[in-house]
Amino acid sequence: MAGPLAGVRILDCTTVVLGPWAAQQLGDLGADVIKIEPPEGDTTRQLGPARHPGMAAFYLGCNRSKRSIVLDLKQDSGRKALFKLAETADVLMHNYRPDPARRLGVEYEAFEKINPRLVYLATYGYRAAGPMGPKAAYDDIIQAGSGLASLQTVVAGTPRFLPTIVADKTSSNGVVSALLAALYAREKTGLGQAVEVPMFETLVSFVMVEHLYGETFRPALETAGYKRVLNKERRPYPSKDGYFALLPYTDGHWKEFCTLVGRPDLAADARFTSLAIRLKNVEAYYATLAELCAQRTNAEWMALLKNSNVPHGPVNTLDDLFVDPQLQATGFWKEVDHPSEGRLRMPDIPPRFSKTPPEITRLQPRLGEHSVEVLREAGFSAGDIDAMLKSGATKTA
Repeated sequence: MAGPLAGVRILDCTTVVLGPWAAQQLGDLGADVIKIEPPEGDTTRQLGPARHPGMAAFYLGCNRSKRSIVLDLKQDSGRKALFKLAETADVLMHNYRPDPARRLGVEYEAFEKINPRLVYLATYGYRAAGPMGPKAAYDDIIQAGSGLASLQTVVAGTPRFLPTIVADKTSSNGVVSALLAALYAREKTGLGQAVEVPMFETLVSFVMVEHLYGETFRPALETAGYKRVLNKERRPYPSKDGYFALLPYTDGHWKEFCTLVGRPDLAADARFTSLAIRLKNVEAYYATLAELCAQRTNAEWMALLKNSNVPHGPVNTLDDLFVDPQLQATGFWKEVDHPSEGRLRMPDIPPRFSKTPPEITRLQPRLGEHSVEVLREAGFSAGDIDAMLKSGATKTA
């Protein structure tokens, strides 16, 4: 059965993670994603361990459920091929900043003339209208600028980057939701449009969900920053044999937790009688949880809380995730035989659909693996394709 985006064709001119991971998600949902790469390929093809050149682990993580075609957009024939493909596409997405897009001649207005139904999505560091619009940006720069790095001062003493590319991946999800909304709007109006997804503004919005806090009100009722999470004691607590996560959050959770650990006095403690009061006394609350956590092993905590409503769980390492009982029970980890790269492991598609289930439609393509196939589909003759191959405007795997 086809996925929910079956019949949607996406031209993916993005590189690295922000765009490619978004396009992979759309491909998993059933879209026909054509990855358009420069002759040297996406830079992630070289990042991480690899069995063969151009097929490194980083690339494999962001580029399943796609076909790959090489187009050199610096050559006229390469640009003409892109416009030919766009005539029948539903989406074109790229991560060229505004000035490079103009130099390449791939602005929205040029595509709108040939396909007014096309959804044209550009994703890059900053909204083009602002003073930072022309600037390049990567995950580290956006973590710093959005306030995310400074939040780590609470626990690290100095600003630090999160050890995951959260700016890229959060913005990727913004790309997915924006594209789906634009496609829905097109179904109602018959027209595509230009869509801009900037990393900086996306991450500021993400950070300030809870941290706008007192500054939500004008004039401010309190400073910015959600006090519960801006506390150095908010962390996994040491248990007898490791670390454990405990969060009896609601009043119901707290009362149940106090009963289970044999401390009804804590439920009646004036510092902890309601969620709002626990927030005002958050350091004492965390200190109490830390003291209690140290009294049991992880296994004892899991057994004690197994049938409760109290949020809790182990502190998994990356390796622990491969044997996590929840992930094993739901078949999250998939192993596949790639035609060139051998046996691979990859994560499942997280959402599930009852009537249009998504699936991994294609394994990660080699650079230019589908160049000839896609150009033929677009109506290029054998002579046209041979000429492009000779000039380097395209290439095959």
